[in-house]
Amino acid sequence: MASSTANNSKEIAAEIPTVVRVYKDGTVERLRESPFVPPSLDDPQLTVSSKDTLISHEPSISARLYLPKHTHNNKLPILVYFHGGGFLFESAFSQSYHSHFNCFVSQVDVIVVSVEYRLAPEHPLPAAYHDCWASLQWVAAHYSSPNPPNKEPWLINHGDFSRVFLGGDSAGGNIVHNMLMRAGSETLPASVKVLGAFLSHPFFYGSQPIGSEQAIATPDYMLKVWNFVFPCAPGGIDCPMINPMADGAPTLAGLGCSKILICVAGKDKLRDRGIWYYDAVKNSGWLGELDLYEETQEDHVYHIHNPLSHAAFNPKGLFFLLSFGF
Repeated sequence: MASSTANNSKEIAAEIPTVVRVYKDGTVERLRESPFVPPSLDDPQLTVSSKDTLISHEPSISARLYLPKHTHNNKLPILVYFHGGGFLFESAFSQSYHSHFNCFVSQVDVIVVSVEYRLAPEHPLPAAYHDCWASLQWVAAHYSSPNPPNKEPWLINHGDFSRVFLGGDSAGGNIVHNMLMRAGSETLPASVKVLGAFLSHPFFYGSQPIGSEQAIATPDYMLKVWNFVFPCAPGGIDCPMINPMADGAPTLAGLGCSKILICVAGKDKLRDRGIWYYDAVKNSGWLGELDLYEETQEDHVYHIHNPLSHAAFNPKGLFFLLSFGF
């Protein structure tokens, strides 16, 4: 990321204030991104190992993997995770997500594949959706192939492919929805199935405000972000990828898993959209197990910003995840 000092004299072509700037020379400045940190494969102070791996050369897709150090040769659930950041910033390699997953995996025995997908504006949507689907295919290919592309021993030696889960926060929660819709209509390698998914504070929107949106000045901002990351979206802000209830959107009965957990936060501007999505899935005819979990006194992605906080891993929240299948 270029420094703000270096860019003071450059002319801005487009921006989302406080988030990202695009300059006329083509450079991009991300204003919210937390610093990148290396993986911690052999840190004796941690109970979790992590490493980076390549998923695809072209397009360039990679991931950071997390594994409990004491697996006792047990096969573990596999969580394919998509980070948030409005499709514009953040990374699987950022300090925020690295800290979060070191805490998460220390309490929930699971292999995490945290996907590094391409970001807008350099790579507008649907690039991120394509990358995340390719990442899920890559994981599934390890089930039966003796030589999957860019073979990952942790998945082969420790992964339980009957317990594959998807997870994501904010924009990543939106990605989870879109991956589930695709998993409901397409077959993954070796016919691997997605067992369940959780969407934390998912990024959904639409042209018609709902709930508290009618009293807050956010629609123009949300529309600007969506147009910035997906300028060619069919239907604009009512594209089914951001508005699953838009006219002509495929039925949510086709979501391709058997368990879904929706997580919302009481102070989050996206809270009502999360509940709206929960109600829509509940009333869609989808036949799986559906749960809603709310932290009433917390704000957007609090568990990522403060992974050591009581709310991030309080007993009730942890019970929800454990009962979910981990």
